[in-house]
Amino acid sequence: MTMTANLTPQSLADRLLVRLLALLNDADAQTKPLEHDPYRSQLFEVFVTAEGAGYLQEGSTPDYRPEGLCRALGEKWGLAQAAKDATEGQSAMAQDHLRKMRLLWSLSRMWMEWDYAWRRWDEFHPDGDAVQG
Repeated sequence: MTMTANLTPQSLADRLLVRLLALLNDADAQTKPLEHDPYRSQLFEVFVTAEGAGYLQEGSTPDYRPEGLCRALGEKWGLAQAAKDATEGQSAMAQDHLRKMRLLWSLSRMWMEWDYAWRRWDEFHPDGDAVQG
């Protein structure tokens, strides 16, 4: 993902969200898991960009930590309203909404794992050593 230097913070945030939606929608349409490439590597690129922009810090705006990111994506898909309607109507959620929720769960899990590893990198590489292959 190529980001130009003249983007404002908000437009970068919007572009990241649009990119995530495109990747999730494509994975859904292709019935492919997010945990496999090409989705995994492309999602990681978005994660790295969001982290570099400071969107994974507590109190950041936008909040692209797992909870905030899932909330933003869920709003785009209308998942909160779908869950509320299903609960109030005592009925099952539509399959489309369930698939989207599963995608968000997968994204959230990967996002948390990457964040954890990213924050602990220095702990295991105190001299800034790169991993040698």
